[in-house]
Amino acid sequence: MNKAIIKPHIIYDIFYSPLGPLFLIFSKDILTGISFKKPSGIFFKKGVAPESFIEELASYFQGTNSNFSQGIKFLAGTEFEKKVWSALNEIPFGETRTYKWIAEKIGNPSAVRAVGRALSKNPIPILIPCHRVIESDGSIGGYSSGVNIKKRLLELEYYSKMTMNNE
Repeated sequence: MNKAIIKPHIIYDIFYSPLGPLFLIFSKDILTGISFKKPSGIFFKKGVAPESFIEELASYFQGTNSNFSQGIKFLAGTEFEKKVWSALNEIPFGETRTYKWIAEKIGNPSAVRAVGRALSKNPIPILIPCHRVIESDGSIGGYSSGVNIKKRLLELEYYSKMTMNNE
């Protein structure tokens, strides 16, 4: 009998976004993941996500929030991957940078493909904005949850930023 390994200290909640359900994965009150697919081997617990974080996510999708205060923690990832993920926070809301830019930012300019692989493993998309990274030729590049979701996030941020700047 093949049983899934249950991680009792990890639980998830669901946030219903315009992109579909987001599965918010927590260890106590620390966000450790956001997934567009239902996680396996983890218990669901309604209301585990702090109300302040739910409000920030709702505001983000309404185009009125560009910052998150929710505490996060990476439970997995190599030092290289964590360095790449940390560099993503330097990309301003509503803007994009290239895979090459990230590689240069982390001091490894020849690691463009490795940067792409690290981005595909980002456990906390949206908050750690891997969707803001595009190809050097301006094409959209890939996204672990699908290119359509990446396009929608980029459009949301672009138009939100225009609206915020005009107020």
